[in-house]
Amino acid sequence: MGRSNERARPAGDGGGDRPGAWSAYGKLVRFFREREGLTQQSLADAIGYSLEQVASVEQGRRPAKAAFTGAAERVLKAGGALDTLQEDVDRAQLPAFFQDVAALELEAISRFSYDPLLVPGLLQTERYAHALLDSHFPPLAEEVVEQRVVARLARQALLTRRSPAIVFVFIVEESALRRVVGGREVMREQLEKLLECSRMRNVEIQVMPTERGAHSGLNGPMVLLETHGHGQYVYVEAQDVVSVRSDRREVSEFWMRYGMLRTQALSTEESARLIERVAGEL
Repeated sequence: MGRSNERARPAGDGGGDRPGAWSAYGKLVRFFREREGLTQQSLADAIGYSLEQVASVEQGRRPAKAAFTGAAERVLKAGGALDTLQEDVDRAQLPAFFQDVAALELEAISRFSYDPLLVPGLLQTERYAHALLDSHFPPLAEEVVEQRVVARLARQALLTRRSPAIVFVFIVEESALRRVVGGREVMREQLEKLLECSRMRNVEIQVMPTERGAHSGLNGPMVLLETHGHGQYVYVEAQDVVSVRSDRREVSEFWMRYGMLRTQALSTEESARLIERVAGEL
């Protein structure tokens, strides 16, 4: 799949037209509902949602969550059509600047990242993600916050995807583990999730200790992706602007830099012990 060497887009504010994926999904729900001879109210009763929720989904005003889709698939005998669209519905809830990157991640067989400031989104708990989005400035509408939290958590299905499975390496600065986002309880829960994820066979988490001082990642965060077609990409994000690079020489430099980072960070075993220690201090 061809891609330009660089993409840079500012984030949207959650306004604007409804995403096409939501409208397409809603039209399918209406089609299957009418095929089954159901009213919106009878469908709502059958799947355990309110009439307002069903109407909003059908009109493309609200994205369907996975639980809604699962129930609707069963009641409407949709044959997997709604399941197929769920991925697009979830991705449309992400900020506009990140949607291309999320699509690229779906093609990945490996994803290596360095995060100097925060726990990476693929490892965040719901409460940690909510606290981060609540702190966005200018403030986001509560509905937008909720949608982005849902979309961020939905992306985490990549961690357990089987075909093709993805190999993940996360290098996280120690300072990101010590930044108490959302309060002590939320942060303790977040650190426990990191430990849980670190025990997954396809996930490695390394911590860059503060005592390391200067190292090769101090220019900022990075994510390196390799797709099943063996295309290699790097993207960097700062202040809601994403740049994606695919030039072989440029990407090669990032891979070499990341290789050096892995030697400078703590091992996975040492990292787990440090995470446990930080959690114990909260």
